[in-house]
Amino acid sequence: MKKIFVCLVFLSSLTWSQDSFNFNFDYAQFGSNDTSNIIEFYYSFRQNELTKIETDSVNYVSAKLFIEMKDNSTGEYILNKVWNIKNPYFGDKAGAGSTSLMGVIGFYVPEGIYSAVVRGCDFVDTSKSREINETITVESRHGEKFTLSDIQLATNIKRENINKSSIFYKNQLEVMPNPLGVYSNTSPVLYYYCEMYNLNGTPGEKFQLNRLLYNSKGKEVYNKPKFIRADAGSIVDIGIINMLKYPTDSYTLVISLSDTSDNQGVATTKKFYMINPNVIDSSLISYRSSNFLSSEYGVYSDEDCDDLFAKSKYIATGEEIDQYKKLDSLNTKREFLFHFWNRRDSTPDTEDNEFKAEYYKRMEYVDRHYTSMVKDGYRTDRGRVYLIYGEPDQIDRFPSETNMKPYEVWYYNAIEGGVMFIFGDVTGFSNYELLHSTKRGEMQDENWQRRIQAN
Repeated sequence: MKKIFVCLVFLSSLTWSQDSFNFNFDYAQFGSNDTSNIIEFYYSFRQNELTKIETDSVNYVSAKLFIEMKDNSTGEYILNKVWNIKNPYFGDKAGAGSTSLMGVIGFYVPEGIYSAVVRGCDFVDTSKSREINETITVESRHGEKFTLSDIQLATNIKRENINKSSIFYKNQLEVMPNPLGVYSNTSPVLYYYCEMYNLNGTPGEKFQLNRLLYNSKGKEVYNKPKFIRADAGSIVDIGIINMLKYPTDSYTLVISLSDTSDNQGVATTKKFYMINPNVIDSSLISYRSSNFLSSEYGVYSDEDCDDLFAKSKYIATGEEIDQYKKLDSLNTKREFLFHFWNRRDSTPDTEDNEFKAEYYKRMEYVDRHYTSMVKDGYRTDRGRVYLIYGEPDQIDRFPSETNMKPYEVWYYNAIEGGVMFIFGDVTGFSNYELLHSTKRGEMQDENWQRRIQAN
């Protein structure tokens, strides 16, 4: 073996495991030379499931990571090693329960078929453990034929202000792995990383690169193609897919590369899981009742229906928005709203629809508190954020900062390990606009202060 490198870090991770002990693991292969690939192992331990070790100076948690790889043809072990991992204990701090010991271990592996065993356990209580067995086939990416690496799932990929000493730095990027392979409605942004090799075609010709997403039923739900130069050599493809509009399901990401001159192609795939209780899979819907005329919506006017759906669009899927636009009668709008809210009833066996009641309560609140001279409350940025995420855990108000227009900072501690939204009264008419947020998928502007500097 030519090289082994070990990297550890303390990062935020999702809460998901199919086993009682929350140790998660994933791997990806990348081309190296004509006889070997680099295999990167990504792993995470959930901090609050590890035993706290107390000392006079600092409390910490520790875990053991064991990896072995055996060549199936020779029986030789090319790797058989245990790593002890530890980090300071932060479990007494708010949001620390969502943090994990996370890292990457990478090494060169020659071509062949290998049996791999990966085991993670608590350093103190080794009965807290999880073992994963994999068969890994290594085929060199070196050669004349164009080919692809594996797909690496990530929670973030940074292209600017990167730290070149970061353990996740490669190819001018910082790629934060997702060993869990799970995304959710609170962390819905999927990042991916894939390398392409041997693009040594004729100058002027092109390869077609397709990024596709399939649900568990094999239905294509996403397709984003692009063309790249046939003589590009070896390059990297990175991408972002916002999964917020997709329902809870398992998905397969497919990256395919084809030569447009002869229709020859290659593909690589990666499975992951999305948890999203806010989106209902329309193929699984079964209505409790179709008697919408006897419901509250049965007396709604056309304007009432349009107003309610306008206030509800923040939680509607793109498909539902398109459906509503096509409705051409009052009764179809009433029926649509009836089913819209019934689908979101988390306890359909009870008379009350708690989800609807909570959302109506939020609508009343934002119209009462955030309506301005120019906008209804639900149309304002503060109203939208309140409707989607609910009441903040903390609001800091700054009505009269020196040389600054009024602004507010909202904190949500339970979202993505803690996020904030910053709103400013840019125009001076109490219409607070969203200036910056640390929530994924929301507006981000690190220089937001410049927008509210007083003249």
